Amino acid sequence: MFRFVLALLLSGSAYALESPVDIETAARIYQEAATREQVRATLATMPEHIRQLFSADTSARMSEQQLDAVTAAAKRGFRIDVFEAPALSALAGNLDEATVKKSEVFLLSDLGRRMVAADVATATLDEHTIDKIMNGEIAAPTTPQREALFEKLERAAHSTESTVRIFLSMGQAVAIGTAVGAGRDSAAVAETARKSSDASRPGLELTMRAPLRRYLAYSYRDMSDADLKRLLVFLESPPGKHYVSAYIASLGAGFDAMGTRCGEQLGESLRELAQAQLDVPTNSPPPTIAAPAHTH
Repeated sequence: MFRFVLALLLSGSAYALESPVDIETAARIYQEAATREQVRATLATMPEHIRQLFSADTSARMSEQQLDAVTAAAKRGFRIDVFEAPALSALAGNLDEATVKKSEVFLLSDLGRRMVAADVATATLDEHTIDKIMNGEIAAPTTPQREALFEKLERAAHSTESTVRIFLSMGQAVAIGTAVGAGRDSAAVAETARKSSDASRPGLELTMRAPLRRYLAYSYRDMSDADLKRLLVFLESPPGKHYVSAYIASLGAGFDAMGTRCGEQLGESLRELAQAQLDVPTNSPPPTIAAPAHTH
């Protein structure tokens, strides 16, 4: 349920929090929602995306050698094994037995299984196709009634706000991790990153709202209007809200961990590159003076 749950943020819930569940229970929910398959589908493209972010930063132009270090750090940081431990811990800490029982009833139902299968199918499409879906070049047949249902799904659950929040948080984690790896003041970097995120959030939310609705509409194109109404009923129920909130916390923890690992690796690499440049003049061999040519 990664792509869809990533797009959901609940502003609050009256559902009472009970004792958190154990890791084994959280892992079962994680498996039933096919989270690993969906997260792994996003990881292959992350190094190039992170490289593009750094190369687009006009305030600090990077050399090709530094950008190569960015790519290498992203490959080491954005891995499923880095994601899963903190994600499962956060999922366990934010679920309770009552929520697990009612959520599993939905996830293991015919509608729940079809929803998860649809999420996986879209998540594992190539990036070019996903881009076409989100910009409307590829679209499922629709009606005014279906469009209204997808608007309710997105609006009621604050889907755009959640997506933007998680990825801005991940970006902050990369920045802070880079500062730590480079031996700089992480607190100052964190404050700068927070201000930057706050400033860019409204624009990103405005930009992402329509593409996310298109994504949902395509993902659930084979679901009937009745199916969508039943899905909305679950998501708006107290256990549904609690489940989604816990899942978002899980995804946030996992992506933050990957962002931090990437940043730390990058900070160390950049520090080593800078040190190597400083060492070049002192470590260079003395210039060779050619002997004068003999004349006859």
